[in-house]
Amino acid sequence: MMNLEILGFDEYFRASLEAEKLEYSSPARVVTMSREQYVVSCGKLDIPAEITGKLRFSATGPEDIPTVGDWVYAQIFDQGDFAVIHGIIPRRNYLRRKMAGKKVDHQIIGANIDTAFLVQSLDHDYNLRRLERYLVAILDASIEPVVLLSKEDLLSDKELAQKQEEIRSLMPDIDIVSFSSLDNESVEKVRKKMSPGKTYCLLGSSGVGKTTLLNRLTGEGTFRTKEVRKSDSRGRHTTTRRQLITLPDGAILMDNPGMREFANIGVSDGIDRTFEDISQMAGQCRFSDCTHTGEKGCAILSALGSGEISRERYENFMKIKRESAFHEMSYLEKRRRDKQFGKMCKEIMKHRKDKK
Repeated sequence: MMNLEILGFDEYFRASLEAEKLEYSSPARVVTMSREQYVVSCGKLDIPAEITGKLRFSATGPEDIPTVGDWVYAQIFDQGDFAVIHGIIPRRNYLRRKMAGKKVDHQIIGANIDTAFLVQSLDHDYNLRRLERYLVAILDASIEPVVLLSKEDLLSDKELAQKQEEIRSLMPDIDIVSFSSLDNESVEKVRKKMSPGKTYCLLGSSGVGKTTLLNRLTGEGTFRTKEVRKSDSRGRHTTTRRQLITLPDGAILMDNPGMREFANIGVSDGIDRTFEDISQMAGQCRFSDCTHTGEKGCAILSALGSGEISRERYENFMKIKRESAFHEMSYLEKRRRDKQFGKMCKEIMKHRKDKK
């Protein structure tokens, strides 16, 4: 399985394999996904693939469908011209967000990620509250976060140090790398954070420089970039699909389209880890069911009044907490309704069959 190891296949996935499925299929990794079209790799070849009807129709949620980064059981035909995906090998982790818009569902961004590179550019895009929002999802999935600050050439050394200090005031131990894609030596700081066979995910808004960084890391100009609006530094979505790219040094990079909306769903652990200072204060509140909005004896409100935590951080904590709980409750209610509808359909079909 040497070729698989190049793609990140390790003892965790090897121990999860089911012998009976290996009688007709082989482990492969999903490297590209666009709607229902897949490309899988066994280390040597990239093979067009589709999932079985059984896998599609038995899925009860997005997590039951393969996504980029997944290891799957793939049956390969015609010496690699085509493959059929029969199932997902248990994941180490997966990163998700609520689907954009009003739809009550979540979207799997990628699976089996070792490190998430959270890219913010040092212009109008720089936003501590957005950073917290991304960190909640990353930490909830037990993925190591690294903050990449692009376009460092826009700031003086003093201004850059101030930005880094602001981020470390939120999470003292977080790894931060500043770089400029205009400078090869600067890009090397990012490259040194990567190891062969490990999977890294690029996350951030449109226009922060993800695609330019990707071109620098690959040493090619394969991936298209678009000009950023000068008025607000917002770019267009250059990347249109999720894909895994193996870099020349063997590291694996997951490229994702820029996301202007990132809502969380069911991420209580990620909230506690991102807002660790506030979460610890909650244990000191007089009432165990304190809502931290107006109760007497609330330790969080006391810290807010004394300036120990900022108004902006407190409001973001409360907003993400409410949003996550509401979306999770709505999703679970949707799942309950879907199950009831499915049960009703089965009963109707059974009744019709009995009548014949």
